Amino acid sequence: MARAAAANSVMLLGGVDTGKSTLARQIATEALNRDRTVAYVDADIGNSTIGPPTCVGLRLLTGADDMDSFDRPDALHFVGGIAPDRLVLQQVIATTAMASVGADACDLVIVDTTGAVSGVIGQTLKYHKVELIQPDLVLALQRGGELEPVIGMLRRFFATEVMALPADPDVPSRAPDERAAARAKAFETAFADPLDRWRVRETVFAPTLPMGLDLNRLDGVIVGIQDGAGGCLGLGRLEFADDVLRVVTNAGEGMQGLRLGSLRLDLDTLELRSVNLRELIFGI
Repeated sequence: MARAAAANSVMLLGGVDTGKSTLARQIATEALNRDRTVAYVDADIGNSTIGPPTCVGLRLLTGADDMDSFDRPDALHFVGGIAPDRLVLQQVIATTAMASVGADACDLVIVDTTGAVSGVIGQTLKYHKVELIQPDLVLALQRGGELEPVIGMLRRFFATEVMALPADPDVPSRAPDERAAARAKAFETAFADPLDRWRVRETVFAPTLPMGLDLNRLDGVIVGIQDGAGGCLGLGRLEFADDVLRVVTNAGEGMQGLRLGSLRLDLDTLELRSVNLRELIFGI
């Protein structure tokens, strides 16, 4: 941990419930005790610690007192989904962007990644994050040898130091329903009152909406509220009623555009459904 706290950038890899977030917070605390400043990048888009699901969150820590409000994001980058095996490009871009902002502001950047570590998708995701962020140190937490393919790949292709560590045996495993319940609670927080309903034009979206699209197809889709400078202000949910398209959000001040996500959210039940944007927009 001392080695990590003295580095300029550290990335943590590991499957679900291996203790990545616990170790990351320990590293952050050690660095703060050394009078360093820490940028903590939470790239777990499915069960976020910092900010809402569907976003990569950034927390800037300048003193020990900041740990008391650890989950409050200083910046967000919208990805639009919660599944690590989808939207790989968006995840890599979002994580890299937040790490870059953090590096400009703090002495140490800690990147806490998702639990997707196996197969083509998991390895591709980790490869490109290391390729673009170029951390000084990668800490790979594993049970048995499930990370050996990723560790070998990173050591072969990059100069980054990769250190294999055993997963924390004391970290409790959370069942899928527990994770879903925590995610629902996070969405409830993200859409807490006061909520406003802003009428939106068809020209404010990315991806751009085609002419003649039935706007009712957008009802319930989660969007990122964009500030016009590349930043995300928070989440919104599209609502189509009485032939008018609106976005429901508590983060509308400063809104310049909306990024379409790949989920529908029922605000009453907090139930999520996946959306294929190509099918939604182009019908293919």
